Amino acid sequence: MPNDPLPPYSARWPRYVEFAPGVLVAGGLLWDTLSPEEYWGDPMLTAASVTAGALLSLQHTLVIGVVIIVGVALLTVKDGTAGDIVGYLELINTVFAALMGVGVNWVVARHGRSLDIMRTVAEAAQRAVLPAPPERIGSLTTAARYQAAQSEARIGGDAYAVQRTPFGVRLLIADVRGKGLDAVSAVSVLLGAFREAAEEEPGLPALADRMERALLRESEQTSEEVRLEGFITALICEILPQGGGLRLLNCGHPAPYLCHGTEVRALETGEPGLPLGMGGLGVPRPEPTDRPFPPGSTLLLVTDGVTEARDPGGTFYDPAVQLAGRGPFQEPREVIDLLAREVERWTGGPRDDDMAMLAITRQPMPTPNLLV
Repeated sequence: MPNDPLPPYSARWPRYVEFAPGVLVAGGLLWDTLSPEEYWGDPMLTAASVTAGALLSLQHTLVIGVVIIVGVALLTVKDGTAGDIVGYLELINTVFAALMGVGVNWVVARHGRSLDIMRTVAEAAQRAVLPAPPERIGSLTTAARYQAAQSEARIGGDAYAVQRTPFGVRLLIADVRGKGLDAVSAVSVLLGAFREAAEEEPGLPALADRMERALLRESEQTSEEVRLEGFITALICEILPQGGGLRLLNCGHPAPYLCHGTEVRALETGEPGLPLGMGGLGVPRPEPTDRPFPPGSTLLLVTDGVTEARDPGGTFYDPAVQLAGRGPFQEPREVIDLLAREVERWTGGPRDDDMAMLAITRQPMPTPNLLV
């Protein structure tokens, strides 16, 4: 299955909502039939027509309108008003309500098409800036997902990258401060600098410095406010060849997690360095930290949209606690899918921040068949 950095958006209403117009029609007609006063159920019929226009297709909206018109016409015959001014006015009001439903349906459909176009353009831009990483590199398998705080949003400032280099497979996950086009522009510059420098710089601090210089050059074209307040938290990881483990450089980013068997633990890297874009403060970068990465384990990198997700009581989500005992994980996508579901369950509603997740599994080496 291919990586899915942008989960599919669904604009479908819950199934039970589609029955609301029919229930309103039945209730309105029944009320008109049984009520001692004439046509007290008309507000329910009008509501049914408008609700159908907002929730259902044009075909279903027309069906609801026809049912309402026929039902009211039969009621005028039953009440003996079919041939007088009262009956005519009632039918005119009913036809007008049905046309209102059709008009609402047209407006909603037109607005929906505009939203779909904007969403498609934003999704294409996001995929161009943030392409899916390769599914497999040697014994490593990868999965990634970018999930906006709101399902309508398709573009933001979280980023990840996976690249094979002469020094090993290098990974990046980053979170740009801010939203919108400025954040997307920074992501584009950041990923371009990472892909170029990862091939050339033997050390992770030098790689981070190259990325920072690229960001500073780009910031010269932005406003002073963006220049002063903009920064990017980042975690750079190098998977050493020949099973040599991991090398981590933390630039103010949440720690990664190692999932091995049923255990999930944070890989602390000591005191994190300053985020990218704050090099002017003159604080030296920390030395990279080496950690083991045994076969069969999964490395999980996340942005603070995961670690700062809160439940209704205000408690932060902790992957090391919430994912413990849920393994072992055979594929990185299992971790990504589980984590996304867990965060949604934990928050119980809309999140305040986008989240990006990148998982890499070191597959066990196959055991050779021994012929006896």
